[in-house]
Amino acid sequence: MDSRIAPFQTGLQVGHLLAKFALLSQQVPAIVRQSADGSLHALPGLVMDRLGGGLERPVQDYQQRLHRAGGELETAALKLGGQIERLQRLHRLLLWKTVAAVAVCLALLLAGGAWLSLHYTGVIEQNRLSAELLQAYNRADVTLCDGRLCANVETRGKRYGERGQYAPVAPR
Repeated sequence: MDSRIAPFQTGLQVGHLLAKFALLSQQVPAIVRQSADGSLHALPGLVMDRLGGGLERPVQDYQQRLHRAGGELETAALKLGGQIERLQRLHRLLLWKTVAAVAVCLALLLAGGAWLSLHYTGVIEQNRLSAELLQAYNRADVTLCDGRLCANVETRGKRYGERGQYAPVAPR
């Protein structure tokens, strides 16, 4: 090779290299941008996969606890429903017992009232007769004679009794 041509060839090669570098410098940002866009598009999917993988176990545990709590709540609700039903039956029984007790008390009260009415009707009749007799004694001319009752009798009055042994007492 000729020493004179060598610097030109080297210059040509350097120019050629500079042109390739210029072309590469224009292509590198587009390639970097394209690579970054591809990575950024894949990044959310990767992050979600990693988060999903990391959260899957706690979410399953939470769902199992929630399911268990729901079952316990259902059991407790059934027990509470049974207790409410028993309390309602007890309430009805107590209500009937109370109604029966009140009915018995009313019947006893009515029976007692009827007995007292009949009893005191007789007592009142006896007292009325006694009062009429006492009024007649007060109007009659009677007195005690040695512990016996003496009367001033009307000798001309009408006689009473089967044999006429009774005569009206003179008024005072």
